[in-house]
Amino acid sequence: MRLVEAPDPTPGPGEVLIAVRASGCNFFDALIIAGRYQVRPEPPFGPGAEVAGEVAAVGVGVTRVAPGDRVLAILGYGGYASHVVVPEGAVWEIPAAMPFDQAAALPIVYQTSYFALQWRAALEAGESLVVHAAAGGVGLAAVQLGRAMGATVYGTAGSDDKCALACEHGAVAAWNYRHTDWAAEVAAATGGRGADVIYDSVGGDVFERSLKCIAFGGRLLVIGFASGHIPTVAANRILLKNIAVVGLHWGAYQQHDPGRIDQAMRALFALYERGAIKPLVSVTRPLAEAEQALVSLHSRDTVGKVVLVS
Repeated sequence: MRLVEAPDPTPGPGEVLIAVRASGCNFFDALIIAGRYQVRPEPPFGPGAEVAGEVAAVGVGVTRVAPGDRVLAILGYGGYASHVVVPEGAVWEIPAAMPFDQAAALPIVYQTSYFALQWRAALEAGESLVVHAAAGGVGLAAVQLGRAMGATVYGTAGSDDKCALACEHGAVAAWNYRHTDWAAEVAAATGGRGADVIYDSVGGDVFERSLKCIAFGGRLLVIGFASGHIPTVAANRILLKNIAVVGLHWGAYQQHDPGRIDQAMRALFALYERGAIKPLVSVTRPLAEAEQALVSLHSRDTVGKVVLVS
């Protein structure tokens, strides 16, 4: 990756030009660069799917925002830049109290976790929720949202410090999966019943062991495969426990049901304004250090979100 100078883009009809103040970094950004993701743009291109900044100009017909508005936006790629052009429907004005780094950290991980818990798993108040990788971007978002929805939240993570962080953000208990039989701990914490909902962005052995501590009638959410291993499941195990294995590819909603994304964003803003959620930005780097930012993200040494600022 290298930073290059380019002319500022010009918004066409229905488009918004944003002066970017912060860009969120995501695990899949590096996968896109490596050509190992569903989205495969022709090089040269810039990664980055979420930005926050100020509206610099609008194209003909734009009514949703105006120059000077503080906004966030979702785009397929190209967000690691000083200026981006985005369709009007992918831009939202942010709450007045929300700083740009938190705004850039919100869209992907909180949308993903909101869709998963609210609509795919239909999590209800009083249910139990286990969040794997609970100190990462989507994990912390799921912990905060699960608590806001009235669930009893448990977490797993790869260090004691990360477990403590998950508890600071709403988990009642969290277990270090490197040193603990977390499946047994989940069973014990739920009185032998198991978890109603399990949020798995890891895959591999974590998915397999989750099947051992899920409640009768539970929902196992497949969010991703950070372990690099895509698991399989015998259908009889789904049948015998009457469980549902539910997938979520949030990006597909941009094509199939974009109205849901707008609905979720407005719900997330409301939760933010009442203090129920707050993105944790653990690392900020200048745009010129984008490559180092992605390296730190993939090292799994970071927690919460990594954000580029300009």
